[in-house]
Order: sequence, then structure tokens, then C-alpha cells
Amino acid sequence: MANIREIARLAGVSVSTVSRVLNNHPYVTPDKREAVLKTIRELDYSPNINAVHLSRGKTNMVGVVLPTINHPYFSELLEGIAEEAMKHNIQLVLFQTGYHQEKEFEALEQLRGHLIDGVIFASRAIPFDSILKYKDAGPIVLCEDSDQDEFPAISIKHVAAFNLGLDYLMSKGHERIAICLGRLEGTNSQKRQKAYEEKMKMIGQNVHGDWILGKCLMIQDGKSVVDRFLQMKEKPTAFLVGNDQVAAGIITETIKQGLAVPENVAVLSFDNHPISEIMGITTIDIPTKQLGTYAFHAFIKRSDDSKYAKKVALPFKLIVRNSI
Repeated sequence: MANIREIARLAGVSVSTVSRVLNNHPYVTPDKREAVLKTIRELDYSPNINAVHLSRGKTNMVGVVLPTINHPYFSELLEGIAEEAMKHNIQLVLFQTGYHQEKEFEALEQLRGHLIDGVIFASRAIPFDSILKYKDAGPIVLCEDSDQDEFPAISIKHVAAFNLGLDYLMSKGHERIAICLGRLEGTNSQKRQKAYEEKMKMIGQNVHGDWILGKCLMIQDGKSVVDRFLQMKEKPTAFLVGNDQVAAGIITETIKQGLAVPENVAVLSFDNHPISEIMGITTIDIPTKQLGTYAFHAFIKRSDDSKYAKKVALPFKLIVRNSI
């Protein structure tokens, strides 16, 4: 099997010149670069990628941890990361976890083992203390509204955004408000739930346990929300929903049940994905793709400066349509 010494001999150049060509180093004259590439083609040479990674001290790969790619929020976030990664010639390694902690640890262990150069958490199930143990393994970026100072954190201000939704519903006469969240134990969901409970207490409204609904992530989850709504003895007059997909499911099932939106129940959601415009859903716009862009930039900056741990809060805004 050919090696770089044989390539150097046949191409009439030094071993270091071959190494520069293989590593895409700019300081090689065009004639020598062509001679090396021609020899590589003739010998059908394939470099040992692990050896190349070791010599560079990096893999040019970053891991992205996300529960699923089959959801507009995560696919749009991933698109923002992927576009920036392509500009920097960095490949993505996807860890689709389904919120199983062992899959998330797999990404962190690959970082510790130098199989990837960093990890971006689009969402996570493992506790923060577990991630903290990998602080010195390499760059780690969190896409969440975090109070910690150890890692870069990219998000919107979830408390402020949730309060914006609650305030708008109350301005329209709604005080009996239910909320629909994804994982109730998730960092962002906990912040939203706390904001809700504080707001209800502020207006003297009792917090009903059955008005806090979890496991609301996909459009089909909207049906189960309406099923539970119909069984409630004390019914809310409005839903504040964590994402447009579930809101669309709620509205579709509500109409199937012979009820009307917003006459029988109002709906306000988050994300401002195309489905919300098509269905006339009042929503809070979140720049999801931009979150991915900023997350990748934070990874790059963390790679250059191990002390970089800037928190970025992106803007959000209310989009008023017909569901309230």
C-alpha cells in the first residue's frame, strides 16, 4: 500500500510537501500540488483519516444532540447549524436521542475521546451537573435559556416570551388559561411553567393541575389535549401552547368536535412556522434558524477560547392572527 514517502519520491517533492497537500495547506506551488495530486490519483492513495485527525489535533466534526429531526423546530435549528458548518468545512454528527440519556452521554464520550471537536445540545434530558463533568473535554454549547456561566447558551428569554403570551391572552379577557408544554422536566419548560404559576397567582387565579399539560410536542398530541379538555370539569377558555404543531392539532381536533376557535377556546402558540400562518394561529415568533447559526458560532468561538461562555438572547415578537 502506498504511503506519503512513496508519493513524495514519485512526485519528486519532499514528504513535507505531500503532507501540506493532504492537509490542504495554502503554501504549496501549483506545479508541486498538481504533481502530488496526480501521483495520488495514479496510486489510488487514500489517507488514514484517523492519522490525519491526530496530526491536526481535530476532526473537523461537531456533534449535534437533538431528540428528533422529525419536528420543524429542531429541523430548522439544525438547518441554521448546518449552513454555518458548511461554510467552515465542518461536518455534523447527529445524535438523535429521543431524550434517552445514554444517547446524550454517547455524544459527550465521543467528545472526550477526541472523535468529535465539540457538542451542540439542541435540547437535553441529562442534568446539567452531568454535562459539567465534561467541561474540559472540549467545546459544549447549550440551546437553552440557562442561568449557568460555564458554557455558551443560545436561546430566547423564555420567561419574558411566556409572559408576553399570557399578558396578551389576559388583555383579551382570558384568565382561565391552560398551558401545553413538551417535557415538563426540561429546563425551558420549567421556566415557562414557573412564569405561568406566578402570573396566575398575580391575578388571583387558582392553578389547576390538569391545566398544565405535558408531552405536547407533535401535531398529533393536539388531539389528546382536546380529549383531556373535553373531560375537564372546570374548563379553561384559552390555551398557551409551546409550539405551532400542537396548536394546529388542537384547532383541528376542536373543530372536529363541533367547537369553534376562538369562540369556544382561544389558542396562542410559539415558533411562527408556516403552519401557523396557514391556519391563522396567533403565535410568538422565535428565530429558530438564527438560534442554530448563533449556536455554531459559539462552538467556533469556544474552540478558539476555552473560557468563552457568552449567553445570547435572541429577540421574539407576537404575531396576531385569528385564533384569539
